[in-house]
Amino acid sequence: MSAGTAPGGPAAAPRQGGRPASTTSTDRLARLLALVPYVVNRDSVALGEAAAAFGVTEKQLIDDLNLLWCVELRAPDPYCPIDLSYEGGEITVTEAESIARPLRLKVDEASALLVALRMLAGIPDLHDRDALSRVIAKLETAAGAAAAVSSQVAVEVGAPGGAAGPDGAGTALGRLRDAIAAGRRVHLMYYVPARDENTERDVDPMRLLVVEGSTYLEGWCRRAEAVRLFRLDRIAGLTVLDVAAEVPEDAEPIDVDAGLFRPSPQDVRVTLELTPRGRWVADYYPCESVEELGEGRLRVVLRTPDTRWVRGLALRLGDQGRVTAPESLALGIRDEAARALARYGMA
Repeated sequence: MSAGTAPGGPAAAPRQGGRPASTTSTDRLARLLALVPYVVNRDSVALGEAAAAFGVTEKQLIDDLNLLWCVELRAPDPYCPIDLSYEGGEITVTEAESIARPLRLKVDEASALLVALRMLAGIPDLHDRDALSRVIAKLETAAGAAAAVSSQVAVEVGAPGGAAGPDGAGTALGRLRDAIAAGRRVHLMYYVPARDENTERDVDPMRLLVVEGSTYLEGWCRRAEAVRLFRLDRIAGLTVLDVAAEVPEDAEPIDVDAGLFRPSPQDVRVTLELTPRGRWVADYYPCESVEELGEGRLRVVLRTPDTRWVRGLALRLGDQGRVTAPESLALGIRDEAARALARYGMA
């Protein structure tokens, strides 16, 4: 960034105004990042007006402008000068075309950000999960092909020293970390979407991992007598038992490198069209394919041996999405919705 006018002149001794200046470097960095776009969007701004908008004194604002005057942007071009002036008490910014350039993430940047956001989305009891899902979906759309790499990453969540971690022992994640560290069996109340029912089972935990953006417990399921993955946000109840976990020596960890979707030739292929508010379905259920339809809408295809839970999902979605295929399933759901509305006199 370069300046068309050197510091000084009438702006060198401004009147004081506004609230006390922020003193932390974090506050100042946030202010500096917002200052240039703020001025660019208004063509020019009076020093006093800008100082009041950012809650600082005019002297502090001039200090910020002097710092910006010394900054030089070197991306995406070798040299991207931005002319900044505050002579006469009026702030102007010109030659700021680089500010308007859309963000372009590199593959490693997009992957790292998406993996981190998906790990966050996998935390049980997360406040406003839908908002986070929308952020992830928008970032995937903006990143394009660069986002594909992140879906192939599986992150194992460790439990150093047996501590429950910052999430605390009151959450499923913290209690499972404790159970793994102590070598204890757990009793789960677990929701199975394919059957739309809660099941109970005892599990000997093996590890926690994040696959395709969701956190899972991998363990020896004594009900199935096999290694199974249990998605944490589908655990409706959890009890750590005073019984030692006994994982068979021949129990093999599940290979998650190729993803979790394992369709069967007998599965029914179901197509749903989702509005922007219904995009969370693509994050919550294993999909065979996901297609952008524009304006934030999605077309997803999933396969299931039992369509009863799909009927329930479609009714819960309401105006957030609809089943379009197979036609017989779509018509059945439409009839169920009409009957339900008729009971309330809304048909």
